[in-house]
Amino acid sequence: MMYKPMTSAAEPCYILQIFFPMPSTLHHLVVNKSWNQVVAFVSQLTLTEKVNITTGVGWMGEKCVGNTGSIPRLGVKSLCMQDGPLGLRFSDYNSAFPVGVTAGATWSRHLWRDRGAAMGAEARDKGVDVLLGPASGPLGRLSKGGRIAEAFGADPYLQGLALANTVTGIQSNGVVACAKHYIANEQEHFRQVGESVGRGFDISESLSSNVNDKVMHEYYSWPFQDAVKAGVGAIMCSYNQINNSYGCQNSKMLNGILKDEYSFQGFVMSDWQAQHSGVSNAAAGLDMTMPGDTLFNTGHSYWGGNLTLAVLNGTVPAYRIDDMAMRIMASLFKVGWTVQGAKETNFFSWSRLQFDYRQAAAKENYEQVNFGVDVRANHANHIRESAAKGTVILKNNGILPLNKPKFIAAIGEDAGANPKGPNGCPDRNCNDGTNAMVYGSGTSNYPYLITPDSALQQQAIKDGTRYESVLSNYLWPSVHDLLVQPNVTAIVFANTAAGEGYINIGGNTGDRNNLTLWKNGDDLIKNVSALCSNTIVVLHTGGPVLLDAISKNPNVSAIVWAGEPGQESGNSLTDILYGKTSPGRSPFTWGATEESYGNNVLYKPNNGKGAPQDNFEDGAFFDYRYFDKQSDGKPGSDQKAPVYEFGFGLSWSTFKYSDLKVVKKNDRPYQPTTGLTIAAPTFGNFSTDIKDYGFPKGFRYIYQFIYPWLNTTTSGREASGDSSYGKTAKEFLPPHAIDSNPQPKHPAGGEPGGNRQLYDVIYEVTATITNTGNTMTDEVPQLYVSHGGDGEPVRVLRGFDRIERIAPGASVTFRAELTRRDISNWDSKAQNWVVTSAPKTIWVGSSSRNLPLTAKLQ
Repeated sequence: MMYKPMTSAAEPCYILQIFFPMPSTLHHLVVNKSWNQVVAFVSQLTLTEKVNITTGVGWMGEKCVGNTGSIPRLGVKSLCMQDGPLGLRFSDYNSAFPVGVTAGATWSRHLWRDRGAAMGAEARDKGVDVLLGPASGPLGRLSKGGRIAEAFGADPYLQGLALANTVTGIQSNGVVACAKHYIANEQEHFRQVGESVGRGFDISESLSSNVNDKVMHEYYSWPFQDAVKAGVGAIMCSYNQINNSYGCQNSKMLNGILKDEYSFQGFVMSDWQAQHSGVSNAAAGLDMTMPGDTLFNTGHSYWGGNLTLAVLNGTVPAYRIDDMAMRIMASLFKVGWTVQGAKETNFFSWSRLQFDYRQAAAKENYEQVNFGVDVRANHANHIRESAAKGTVILKNNGILPLNKPKFIAAIGEDAGANPKGPNGCPDRNCNDGTNAMVYGSGTSNYPYLITPDSALQQQAIKDGTRYESVLSNYLWPSVHDLLVQPNVTAIVFANTAAGEGYINIGGNTGDRNNLTLWKNGDDLIKNVSALCSNTIVVLHTGGPVLLDAISKNPNVSAIVWAGEPGQESGNSLTDILYGKTSPGRSPFTWGATEESYGNNVLYKPNNGKGAPQDNFEDGAFFDYRYFDKQSDGKPGSDQKAPVYEFGFGLSWSTFKYSDLKVVKKNDRPYQPTTGLTIAAPTFGNFSTDIKDYGFPKGFRYIYQFIYPWLNTTTSGREASGDSSYGKTAKEFLPPHAIDSNPQPKHPAGGEPGGNRQLYDVIYEVTATITNTGNTMTDEVPQLYVSHGGDGEPVRVLRGFDRIERIAPGASVTFRAELTRRDISNWDSKAQNWVVTSAPKTIWVGSSSRNLPLTAKLQ
């Protein structure tokens, strides 16, 4: 699809109308009582207090990875922001959950909610106010993308439901969820200038993801729209640029799509050092800057005192700082947060010592910082179940499930422990031992790690099975001597790792360099299977690897993708290998070659010293949509077909699909939203005399800490005393960027998640699913839609369910509802969703390529 840039000029920044009472639904962030609560609270704040809750105190300035300033006068603590998407980072006595893509492979709404609820409870009890997760950026466009494992799979519909259900779970336990990384953040290379320059790439600006309006709406922003409808309290803007405007100052993305079209009522938080300016960020829709300093540990900030000064001189209007404060406090109150009930943070991100300097950067205030509060409860049970049900059986020639085999030989480093201990590599910045999570900020400290070796050994002892393991990929003589013995079932383990771009493992700087297995894993599998005709391959990866040769190897009896399963890794795997629970389905496609995916990570700058340009010319055609375009029903296209398709996974039984029915449910015409917003309100009054904004007399200043006060009470640059103070004159903003007058409502907007009629159920689809085998197990029926028309994918996912414990011979009904949004396309000219006149078809089956039932939509 041709690249069509979107405007990056600032749109009118007024968005407060969304806080006013509207027809009550469960999805409104603030209604009636809570609206009054927020107004009353914010109206009593001084200007510096409002600035203090929008600005971080600086890297390592407090106990969490990010903290805002406090409001001591009202008893408001320093708000704690803590990673991350699979549990608490830099903590202790917490759980390590399966990564997002493993959770995605369960295709289970209730497991997503349970996972979110457990993570929210742990965050709450540790004194975290905003949990920095879940993630839906990246969307999985690139098979080698470093952080695809943090999200839920390579499809916007799957990711949207996983994101929304996780948000619901987290916020049910009184913690604000922060959906990230908004938006089009698909690779780690060139996400930050400093990181890139440090690796020899002389660029002046971060990478620009260039995405047209249609693709942005139908794919990259789709999951965030679902999160907004679910009531997410915070969204994190990303490091990259979008159409050559930084994500945290891109008014089209923040004001235009997120706050106007989607009616997002929470606050936008910057990724750490993703803010690149002061006033323009405020005008473009940023509400909170993290960690507060321009660069880590400089003591300088684009906001803090600079934001106070900008409000005083009128460059940032008063309504905008009120809007920031309103959004932050509304999100907290919405989840049940109270000043009196807020827990003090009882852990310390910067060391595991019991006593340390609370302000680690400045080495100030030596006190008890870690209190050893155990927040794990019974979450290990969920982790074990979720990781097992997110394990995918890709091949099985009848060897699985295991039933008291005579002799098991487990081979490979990935079966065993890291010699340094499970937390021996900071932020998991190594690949030693078994791989159970990503590396980077999306990690968590393990309370323990059950390795496959230990769990399989325990099962073998229970069964009377002989068990031996060689926990190395290179001790071939030992492996050879083991495998030439009779009656052996070999389980060979291999992995890859990926993660955030600041970490380099073996030359892989976040994004993977290739799709082969690490540490000679491909050769290990080849050599083991050459000696053993009963070889089971187990893979711990956060994304696809090349399996074409392995899948065709007759001695490889089974291939099991175990994802990155978290602390219960070995137990979860054993539950699947022995058939104790039902496996999942692949949330991405397994291609035969790297080239078969049709796109690649941009590994080298392509714009001189300027911002590398990543033109998303593939449009909708990545993962299964690209494979379908290349190989679906075309002569000679089998060679372009995937090895294992999106949605594929073998079961413990067989199922028959029948009796497809489609019932039209709603015919009312779609009405675009019309009318004007109200004028932007302000709350409370403040002095405009700069002399009132100096540091309080006798105040104890902490080095590198970010404050809302001015260093001097003169005017201009000297008032901030900050080298980051820049040009703040109004003429540097686009026309109407800070206009407080009523604005036209977006035709596709009106409520959180967009126009309420987008969620009208237009069709109800049902099908009968019969277990024709001999085993009770789960099935994951999937519904795909063809929107018809030129340039559209063959089909896209628009429905699924995980139906659990279907007995042999039993029939169940799969039911899916197709909403107006599900069958619509985005019309960039109309700036709305449109059901085109092109003929539309639905398919129902067990994967994106096994779809026995089909019908036309009338």
